[in-house]
Amino acid sequence: MNQYLLSEEELLLKNTIKDFADNTIAPRAAHHDETSEFPWENMRGLAEMGMLGLGINEEFGGSGGTNRQTAIVVEEISRACAATATTFGAHVSLCTQFINMFGTEGQKRQFLPPLVSGEMMGAFALTEPETGSDAAAMHTTGVASGGSYVLNGSKTFITNAEEAGVLVVMSSIDRSLGARGINAMIVEKDSPGLSVNPLHGKMGIRASSTAEVVFENCSVPMENRLGDEGNGFRETMAVLNASRLTIAAQCVGIAQAAYDSALAYVQQRRAFGQRLADFQGLQWMLVDMATSIETSRLLTHKAATLMDAELPFITEVSMAKLHASRVAVECADKSVQMHGGIGYFAPTDAERFYRDAKVMEIYEGASEVQRLIIARNLISRE
Repeated sequence: MNQYLLSEEELLLKNTIKDFADNTIAPRAAHHDETSEFPWENMRGLAEMGMLGLGINEEFGGSGGTNRQTAIVVEEISRACAATATTFGAHVSLCTQFINMFGTEGQKRQFLPPLVSGEMMGAFALTEPETGSDAAAMHTTGVASGGSYVLNGSKTFITNAEEAGVLVVMSSIDRSLGARGINAMIVEKDSPGLSVNPLHGKMGIRASSTAEVVFENCSVPMENRLGDEGNGFRETMAVLNASRLTIAAQCVGIAQAAYDSALAYVQQRRAFGQRLADFQGLQWMLVDMATSIETSRLLTHKAATLMDAELPFITEVSMAKLHASRVAVECADKSVQMHGGIGYFAPTDAERFYRDAKVMEIYEGASEVQRLIIARNLISRE
C-alpha cells in the first residue's frame, strides 16, 4: 500500500516486519517448501517481535494492536513465505483469538500467555472428512459425562495440529440439534484419547503442517468449554468472519511476491535483442497484476478499518477474501507465464507461488461460500 495511506505507526511496523521477512523468512522459504520442515525459527522470531500477541491485551502478555496492523504483518510474512503465514494465521487468528474472544478470565490467564510467547503452538479443529463447508453437520460428538465432555470423532486438514500444545475443537452435544448443539472447547494436546496423524502430499504451503486429529473417548473438563452451551457454531462463525481478513492479507502477499518475481525477471531477461520488459504484451500483464493487487489490498484494508471501528464488516471481508484469492491465483499464473520454461521448474520462486496460491480459494471459506455470504448480505440490505 502507498506509504502515504499508512499512519506513522503502521509504516514503522510495515518496515520492521518487512526487514525480518526479507532477511530471515524469505531465505528459508524454498528449503522449508522442499523439506516440508515446520518453520519453527520463523515462528520463534515472530514471537520475539511480539507478533504472536497481535490483538491480545497486554495483561495477557499480548501486544495489542489493530486489525489494520495485523493485515500489514500478514501481508509481509506471506510475501516471504506463504507456509509461515498459514502457520501464523492458524495460531494467532483462529486458536489464540478464539480464546481471547470467548474465553473466561481464567481460561485467558491460563492459555493466552504461552500462546502469545510462542512457548506453545495453537490449532483450530473444525473441518471433518465428511463436512467441509457444511460445518454444522459435523459428526464429532462431545457428550457430557460427570464433570467432563467425552469426545469421539475426527477432524481433518488441521493446521498446526502436530505441533500444537492446545487445540480449539468443535463438537456436537446432540447431532439432531444441528448448529444449535455445537460446543467449542479447549483441548490440551496430552489429553488421553487424542491422537494426531500427519497428512502428506500437499500441492503447496508444504511447510505448514496439516494433520488428522482423532478423538476416542477423549475426556475434556467442562471448565474448558468456550462460551455458552450449544453456542459454539455461532462463536466459530464470528471467529472465521474475523480471520478472513488474515487470509485476504495472505493472498495480497502471495500476489505481490509473484508480481515482484515476474517484474525482476522480465527486467533482466533478454530475447530478440531487447529486455522482456520492453515488450508491450508483458507490460500489460504487469499492469493488470499491479492494479489487481492494489485493489485487493485496498479491499482488505477497508475491511480492517471497518473492523477496527466496530462497524459491520462481514460483506467487505468476504469480498476481500474472494477477490484477493482470485488475484493471488491469477498473478501466480502470470508470473509462471512470464518466466517461461524456467518458471515451471523448482526451485524457481514462481513455481512455488503457483502451488501456494491455489488453496487460498479453498480454505477458511471457499470462494463459493464467500459468494453465498456476500449475496445474502447484499439482498438483505435492500
